[in-house]
Amino acid sequence: MTITSAAAPATTTITLVRHGQTHLNARRVMQGACDSPLTRTGRLGVLTTAQHLASESFDAAYSSPQGRAMMTAVELVRHHPDLRLRADSGLREFTFGRYERRPERELDEVMPWGDLISAVLNETHPGLEGGGESGAVFMGRVRDTFDRIVADHPGQHVLVVGHGLTLGAYLATIEPGTLVALPNASVSRVEIAGGVASILQAGLDVAGHGSLAARGVNERSAEVSAA
Repeated sequence: MTITSAAAPATTTITLVRHGQTHLNARRVMQGACDSPLTRTGRLGVLTTAQHLASESFDAAYSSPQGRAMMTAVELVRHHPDLRLRADSGLREFTFGRYERRPERELDEVMPWGDLISAVLNETHPGLEGGGESGAVFMGRVRDTFDRIVADHPGQHVLVVGHGLTLGAYLATIEPGTLVALPNASVSRVEIAGGVASILQAGLDVAGHGSLAARGVNERSAEVSAA
């Protein structure tokens, strides 16, 4: 009798890249549903990240449909001419309601960043006035989107280009209790094996942008990282 062992479950790798620095990022202005072009620094940072990932082998590529993410993704896939780039609305950024295009300090005066993010990640935030997205809707969207991407690409390497809060929220579904500060054009990696996801790398600052426009939160200590 021949005994065959079950094949090991396929391992899927997700490489996450935050969009390059925008004019609103540089001015410390809230940018969720709204958009703005990449700065010269942002474009150069994306070129650096694109070169960093040039030797990688990707099987699929997804991007938020928002302009800043698509501009970043298009540059990244130039090094992978056979890779089809797909826009996915599930990857769009959290919506900040009436605080869109307002200075970050205006929102902080009403609700400190750490309190807002804790409520969003815990799915208790009702949404900022003026059409802001609720925590439950946002987190549900993030989970559903990444679950679908992983299910569609078992055993493959997938590039995903998105936003600081959206990508950070996905990482927080894997390691709850914190929002990692993701610099512009930074690289993070997640590995899914046997249905279990693990973070291999979070917020590698390839472009050297530091903490500018990268706001993270440790819920346990309520420390806020912003600059």
